Amino acid sequence: MADFVYISRERMQQLQEELHHLKTQRRAEVARNIADARSHGDLSENADYDAALHEQELLEIRIAKLERTLANAKVIDPSELPDDHKVYIFSTVRVLNERTHTELTFTLVSAEEADIEKNLLSVTSPLGKALLGKTVGDTIETKTPAGTIRYRILDIERPR
Repeated sequence: MADFVYISRERMQQLQEELHHLKTQRRAEVARNIADARSHGDLSENADYDAALHEQELLEIRIAKLERTLANAKVIDPSELPDDHKVYIFSTVRVLNERTHTELTFTLVSAEEADIEKNLLSVTSPLGKALLGKTVGDTIETKTPAGTIRYRILDIERPR
């Protein structure tokens, strides 16, 4: 049995739109590229043909991944999450790294939506897992290649 992928309604729509685009427009483009490359003669030494087939393979892998993700997706409405001052998916959490005394702010999201450059932290990451269910003032520890890091939760913003 597959694990659920918890995502926002917006992300679900983005994935559905991407899948539709890939299955309609991109598949047609790749098919044209293959046909064009095939028309150039001997396929055994045709780099364009090999590249077009590789492009098709990558496209089909992405389509299959999107289909699996969407089949296992459960949309979470942030307004339906409990208002009990605990960390949940879509919570924005401000923490203090007790080693470096620096503050970090993350919004917890599904692995599908994670983007560390935008401070979107996956709930399946070590830090994300450690934060779930905790409250302001709690201290958590996560193991990293640099050693164990302790974080104190300074603030939790309820998802909207």
